[in-house]
This record gives sequence, C-alpha cells and structure tokens, in this order.
Amino acid sequence: MFKKILVANRGEIAVHIICACRDLGIRTVAVYTPVDIGAMHVRLAEECAPLTTERGYQDHQEVLRIAQKTGVDAIHPGYGFLAEDPGFVHACEDAGITFIGPSSTTLSAVKDKIGALERVQSAGYTTVKYSSISLDESDMDTIHAEAEKVGYPLIVKSNSGGRGRGTRLVRTPDQLQKAVQRTVGDTRAIFHDQRIYLEHAILNAHYVEVQLLSDQHGNMVHLGERDTSIQRNSQKIIDEAPSPMLTNEQRERLWKTALEIAHLFDYQGVGTVEFVIDENGHFFFTEIKARIQVESPVTEMISGVDIVREQLRIAAGNPLSFTQANIRLHGWAMQCRINAEDPTKHFLPSPGKITFFRPPIGPHVRVDAYVTQGSTITEYFDPMLAKLTVWAEDRATCLQRMRRAVADFAIRGVQTNLPLIQHMLNDPDFARGHYTTEFAQRPLLQKTTDSESLRNLAIAAAIDYVRRKNVTRTSQPEQLLRGWHRSSRRLPE
Repeated sequence: MFKKILVANRGEIAVHIICACRDLGIRTVAVYTPVDIGAMHVRLAEECAPLTTERGYQDHQEVLRIAQKTGVDAIHPGYGFLAEDPGFVHACEDAGITFIGPSSTTLSAVKDKIGALERVQSAGYTTVKYSSISLDESDMDTIHAEAEKVGYPLIVKSNSGGRGRGTRLVRTPDQLQKAVQRTVGDTRAIFHDQRIYLEHAILNAHYVEVQLLSDQHGNMVHLGERDTSIQRNSQKIIDEAPSPMLTNEQRERLWKTALEIAHLFDYQGVGTVEFVIDENGHFFFTEIKARIQVESPVTEMISGVDIVREQLRIAAGNPLSFTQANIRLHGWAMQCRINAEDPTKHFLPSPGKITFFRPPIGPHVRVDAYVTQGSTITEYFDPMLAKLTVWAEDRATCLQRMRRAVADFAIRGVQTNLPLIQHMLNDPDFARGHYTTEFAQRPLLQKTTDSESLRNLAIAAAIDYVRRKNVTRTSQPEQLLRGWHRSSRRLPE
C-alpha cells in the first residue's frame, strides 16, 4: 500500500479522498490556490503546498513538481482538473509516480469520444448516432452538413470531454452556430481542446450509468446502475440508484453490456459506462467516464462499498476485496447536489461567506461537504458546496427521507438551489418515478398558494423583520402608527 499520496483536487472530493487515506493509514499532501488556503482539505491533510501559477489545479507541471518534492508514491486526481488528462498520466508514469486511475493508453482511448463510439459499435453494440469526424468551429459548412446527417434534435459535445460541462442541446438548425461557439469556448477553457462532435439527441430518455471496478489481476465487477436523468445544462441535480424505470431483465442486460464494453478497452480502475435509454427501453452506449464521479455516494449507499478506498487498493496493485457474488445491492439511495446559485435568477452563482450552516442529521443521511459556518464560496470554481445522500429500504421511504433532509438543510449567507430541489422532490411525476431528461426543462419554481405555505411564509417574514430590526420584544411596524391607521381605529363618539 502507498505511504503518501498527493491529492490534486479541492472541495468535497478532496475531503473524501483524504478521509479514505487516513482510514488506510496513508499520509496525504494537499495542494491549494490562494483562495483555498483555509479550505477543509488543506486543514485535514498532513502536509500542504501552494499552487503558485495562474492555472492552479490544472497545472500538471506544478502538481508533479510538488509531488516529487514531497516524495509521494501516488497522485489522486479526484474528478475534473487533471483526472482525464492523458498527458498528465503519462508524465506521472515517466516520473515513477502512480496515477490513481487508468493508464495513459486506456485514458487516451476512452477520452477520444468518436474513437470509443466506433470501437463499441464495431463490436456489435448499439450506440447513439454521432458525427463520423471531429469538427472545428471555423468550418460551419461542414458542421451544418454533419448535423443534417445526424439529425435534429442533436447535442454539441466536446471531443475530449463528452457529455458534461459545455454540452449544448440544439433543437433546430438556427440554434446550431451559437451552440457550437459556446461549446468550443467551454471545451477550450476546460479541456484545452476546441474539437467538437455531434450526437443525435434522444429526448424524453433516461441517462443511466453503470459503476465498474476492475483490478490489475483480471477481476471486474459492477456495483449496479444510477439514474442521472435530472440535469440542468448537463450538470446532474438529483441521482438515484437503482433506476426506477428499469425492469429486472433490463437491469441485468445493462450490467452485462457495461462489463463487456469495459473489457473492450482492457479497463482497470474505477469508472462508469454511460447509456441513454429511450422510451421503449432500448439502450444506447454514449461514453466511458474513466474516473470517480460526483454521484458515487449513491452507489456506496446501496452496495456498502467505499469506492475511493477500493480505488486506492486497486492502484496499489491489490486484487479487489470481493467478487461479483459477494456484492449485495440493497435498498434505495438518492443524492442531491447543493449548489451556491440562485434558481430564481437564471442560476446566477452566489459567492460569499456562509454565515450559518446546519446539515441534516438522522439515520442513513450522509452529507459530503467542504464548507462549514464561516467558509467562503468563491466565484472561481464550480458552485457545488455539498452533496446530500440518503438511503432507505424502498424508494417511497427514501424519497420521504430526502424530503425531510432537504427541508432540514439550512444554509445562510449565500443563495442555494435547495428551494428548486424541494419542488422537484414534491413533483408528482418524480414521486412516481415517471420522469425523463426533459423533467428539468419544465417550470419547476411555481408560486405556491396553499394555506400551509402561506402561513410558513408569514412566519418567515416575521422572523426576518425581527432580525433586521434587531429587537427582542414585540413591536408594531411604523405604518401602523401613522395618523390614518389611528383614525380608522377610533370608536364613534
């Protein structure tokens, strides 16, 4: 096992990795930019080092220099930043430092989205319809021609990043150029690659991903599937496992297909195989995510497997701790991403200082966070500040537990998407499990006029008034002390 690991990330995933390392008796080195100097992952690690260049967490040369200086055995990239950078993995391999993830060869193969689709399709598996070539913004004529071949509606995607940040849904040809420009801008900034490709969009579908673990000894297992259909701008909001729309027969077939596709790439480590499933239950391969994912706690809750811990063991050359027969998927789990953004103002990010932070408690309630009361949320990184995951024996109980946990989650000082999540959880279609990828496109923040909600609003307004006035005794608003109010209350003589 490793003796010391550098965690090349920030936020809640860095905290999760450091905690897993501490459980295994592994020392950790945290890296940080100036705005993260007091962050939780920095305080939890045994050692820390500043990132002094403008690229910060994305500067693989600086990260590798710190790794060599601090004498670490391995680097864990978390997700985002350097997690899917074959050049960084190759540099680690040359330096004799273990990259906790797939090899540079495997990562290059799955990161080339068109190449991966071609390999899977040639092996006889059904894929989404996609453009046969990667495209450049400068040749809009070719892009329009490929769009006609793929068919509208379609998705503009990064050839290096696939589905995720920067992805744009295009319903009509007149939207194509603007979507291409925005996607190219995002993929250049995030992945340093401006190539894109097109994929036919299957609307009213489900996004379902199968979690896989594979060691260096030929053992590969799955930990079931997650339904990640509720997204906004290709960012997942609510995830659940298992998927409420699959039959047991479909589920078994999906698991089997995911394992077979992963074997095509000789995949080793932790990863997911992602599918789109249409209204008729047909599923189409889209891509492989060669890293730990944000929604991994959902799978951990139903499987009892600490995925990060197992990822560390695999990277150290150990065989998996279990076989497929040992894995028992039990119960139901849901996860909500808590973001510092304002849904009522077009999801405008809400940086600032958290003045109050009270996470929910209770049985089978888990909060992955990197903030506490007094923490500062900056505008420089993704607005996610916490992940809330709950588990129960069945979906109905799990949903009710999540509703209670979201209602109990109190954050002040920054705006969050908690009100939006509450509306989603209370939506009748979500309660029945009858939702698709179009769910988040609906107007979900509708005005509430039932008596209980109005009463609660009145109480909240009264409490806010007392706090703003900084009074501890009852008082009357100034409007009620004006002359016309007194005259209206005067008894007749």
